[in-house]
Amino acid sequence: GWKDVTNIKIINFNNENMQITWAARENFPNENVSFSYTFDEGKQKVWKPCPSYLLDQDHNSGCIFKTEGPTLAMSIRNSNGSKELFSKKLKADFYIKPNRPENVTFFWKEDTVTVSCNKPEKAVRCLRLELQYKSKFDEEWQSRTSRCCSVEEQGFDPEKCYSFRVRLKRLVPHCNVVNYSSDWQAETFWMNGTLVDSCDYDTTPQSNTVIALSCLLAVLLMMLILLILLCKWKRLQKSVMPAIPDPKYIFADLFNDHNGNFQEWIDKSDHAVLQTKLEYEEPECITEAEIQHEDEKNSDKQGPLEKIFTFSGSGETNDLQAAQIACLMPVSNATASFAGVQILMNEDMYVTL
Repeated sequence: GWKDVTNIKIINFNNENMQITWAARENFPNENVSFSYTFDEGKQKVWKPCPSYLLDQDHNSGCIFKTEGPTLAMSIRNSNGSKELFSKKLKADFYIKPNRPENVTFFWKEDTVTVSCNKPEKAVRCLRLELQYKSKFDEEWQSRTSRCCSVEEQGFDPEKCYSFRVRLKRLVPHCNVVNYSSDWQAETFWMNGTLVDSCDYDTTPQSNTVIALSCLLAVLLMMLILLILLCKWKRLQKSVMPAIPDPKYIFADLFNDHNGNFQEWIDKSDHAVLQTKLEYEEPECITEAEIQHEDEKNSDKQGPLEKIFTFSGSGETNDLQAAQIACLMPVSNATASFAGVQILMNEDMYVTL
């Protein structure tokens, strides 16, 4: 009836201890079974009871015992041992699960790492050393397997932190009928050939720093953009909608002196402008001078002909002196009018009155 029994698991721990487990509640729901085993061959077998049971809700669900040979025979019976419920004979060497690798060392050379461990005492040819590694930027483990007990891998980035773990595997189907591997050795962390405590600092602090700097730069950029827009807006506002000056500052005298009376202010302003214009207006200069005429036709009359003119409507000496001072130095190429006679004068001429 052993063919009807399911979920039987057999493990030979490094060929030192055997562990046999079965689904007690599924296979034997109404029985608290017993287990016995033997490594003897032939007709004269000595069956040994299970020294240490594994329990599942007070039901025997497994047995652990020492490995004593290459061939194992086992039997599962009812609680009083009168009826055999399951039996099987097998090669214990085909169910070996190796121990963890011992004395694991890492050797770094530039971007290449070599991982090695101590060689087990037995069945080295059936073992392979598996190396797995990943960085914080990898979602899955990268794997590399080599013959026991050294494995080499290259292409590591010195700026990244890597997690490493190693284990031993048994070859299937040459050495094992079940693909058993050892438990993983303790995980280690390396960066640029140096052993570190953890790889958490490799990304977390850097990410926090990058986030903080990015936020600060974004705030500064927003402030700069707002200042530029504010300046542009003021210029645009001045060009499109120029400010209207307050008339009370431009026409202060209109409101302060004349109490807003425009007619009174304009009259006074016209008078002030007229006075200012008269003060700055230069007096008109009218002079009399001697004019000499040479008559080439009359040979008997030579020399200057002196003709004296006087100011029109004035015979007083004071007026004559004032006119003499004002017209003493006529402007270059100026025209003087004397009693209706126009005289062209330059800078080398003067007039005697």
